[in-house]
Amino acid sequence: MCELLAMSANTPTDLCFSFTGLTRRGGDTGPHKDGWGVAFYEGKGVRAFHDVDASANSRLAEVVQTHPIKSEVAICHIRQANVGEICLANTHPFMRELWGRYWVFAHNGQLSEFQSSPGFYEPVGGTDSEALFCEILNHLRSHCDRNDSAEVTTQHLVELSKTFAGQGVFNLLLSNGDWLFTYCTTKMASITRRAPFGPARLKDADVIVDFESETTPNDIVSVIVTEPLTSDEEWDIYQPGEWRLWRKGIVEAKGIAVNEQSGTAAN
Repeated sequence: MCELLAMSANTPTDLCFSFTGLTRRGGDTGPHKDGWGVAFYEGKGVRAFHDVDASANSRLAEVVQTHPIKSEVAICHIRQANVGEICLANTHPFMRELWGRYWVFAHNGQLSEFQSSPGFYEPVGGTDSEALFCEILNHLRSHCDRNDSAEVTTQHLVELSKTFAGQGVFNLLLSNGDWLFTYCTTKMASITRRAPFGPARLKDADVIVDFESETTPNDIVSVIVTEPLTSDEEWDIYQPGEWRLWRKGIVEAKGIAVNEQSGTAAN
């Protein structure tokens, strides 16, 4: 499996602290050594970095850790390869344009029964994750409109997630730069930091940060991960089948997507 990291904030914020903790799991404290990637939204643009080296040993990851790129939405992924060779084409997060916006996607899991359908978007690499991303965008392109509200688009994403979750493990991060959609079948956690801010210590690196010195009283910053990154904060654990729509660091909508065949949350 892989590990995910995302951020949603109400003001441009850097990801250095959380990214440093996650990268240690890529070949040091964890087995996810088959490449990594991160995408930062800056307005409608995206600054993206990908590398096939283990993130714990990547010189490029060191640059990202020490260069405070400010963003309101960011998505990161460290890979433990299951499907597809280790190469840049198979390195998350993946990105495509839809309705004049860049959409960014990262996935943790594997769907043994998934079969993609032909459509406008096609995968470049050989992962089921990228094929899933293309399937999602093809569905939205056919069934939604660029002027649809986030609520309408989210309902389509919930139904698609429910279907995919019935085929295997489907932990998802998806953003168009305005909002961030997250879906969990097995593992996902979040934390929302706001005033009064305090210190936090990473689990995977000997790093402590005092958020009070890095923020203003109006800042709201939420971090979503596969496994909690800090040892001294209380994280909110997702339930199996839970989805959340984040915007500006706040959950705007959430729910439990139920598998209609079994009557239980998909997992």
